[in-house]
Amino acid sequence: MAKNKINKNWIHDHINDPYVKLAQKEGYRARAAFKLKEIDEDEKLIKPGQVIVDLGCTPGSWGQYARRKLAGKEGGGINGTLIGLDMLPMAPIADFHFIQGDFREAEVLQQLEAVVQGQKVDLVLSDMAPNLSGIHDSDAARMEHLIDLAIEFSQAHLKPGGALLVKCFKDMGFNDIVLKFRAEFKTVIQKKPKASRDKSSEIFLLGRGLKNPTDGMASAQPLDSDGWRP
Repeated sequence: MAKNKINKNWIHDHINDPYVKLAQKEGYRARAAFKLKEIDEDEKLIKPGQVIVDLGCTPGSWGQYARRKLAGKEGGGINGTLIGLDMLPMAPIADFHFIQGDFREAEVLQQLEAVVQGQKVDLVLSDMAPNLSGIHDSDAARMEHLIDLAIEFSQAHLKPGGALLVKCFKDMGFNDIVLKFRAEFKTVIQKKPKASRDKSSEIFLLGRGLKNPTDGMASAQPLDSDGWRP
């Protein structure tokens, strides 16, 4: 009974969610588009001419938003390159290069290289989240693993001044993830967009500017409620 009540509450909240209604009105596949939109408007992440990779891109709302930001090229199309990677299938998006598969595998990376043609990436996006088991330590480890994969991908493909934006959760190994970000990026901030539900521990981390690997591990700094800038 309790589970049914929770499901009914979720359905009620979802149907009446203003961002769900707005996503339907504006043609986005998911309300998540507005999380990226707010972060982008605050941080000026997406600019014409960029190479952008969206990890775990399905169902595609982040790709839709990024595509709209890069649209306007004379004669149609976009000014830039958009690539999405996911193990799940995704319905096509105009001007969006979708590669289905595990981005740790050589075959998938070869397809990526064929699209970028030697260019380094300006922005890596990751809205990836693990399938939750309900076991806290196990879920935290899975979340941290996904972040590790996004960081490793960025180390291999980002421009030195590029940026990585990832989703994580305050109750899933967050402090350890922050330390990893601080070790790899010159600037690290956290973002909680309005489209992220208040009840959710969801938080986004943005790292900008890869550090020189010889810089070593960044020293731990106190966390605050508003985000950080070193």
